[in-house]
Amino acid sequence: MHSKRRFVLHFGEMVLAMVVGMVVLGGIAELAFLAGGSSLSDASGTAQVMIMGFDMTVAMVAWMSYRGHDTARNAEMAGSMIVPSLAAAGLAATGSLDADGALAIQHVVMIPAMLGVMLWRYDDYAHGHAQRASR
Repeated sequence: MHSKRRFVLHFGEMVLAMVVGMVVLGGIAELAFLAGGSSLSDASGTAQVMIMGFDMTVAMVAWMSYRGHDTARNAEMAGSMIVPSLAAAGLAATGSLDADGALAIQHVVMIPAMLGVMLWRYDDYAHGHAQRASR
């Protein structure tokens, strides 16, 4: 497969992993809140952002590990997701943004941050995983 096409496909896989994390792990978080007599939407904006960041990062790192990425690549990608989450959580904590605004900022910054890491490590993301592992 052509390297640019492979790169785009890889990015799509990663975004899909994030969505799965939001749905599955977010659903589990919501059930935990419900068991405690509350709701995730009742949590502070800071908590909502950090839970969302955790859910997406865990799913992403799990998928990357499954696809054969090493610990260093997983840590770089996790950082590209955690840093925007911390910044957005800080904006929510200071009252600069409500939960919805902080979650929007988190996502708007996270996607280009992930893409930046992928471009920085283009060779790791532009080849099939079997090709990358055999280099």
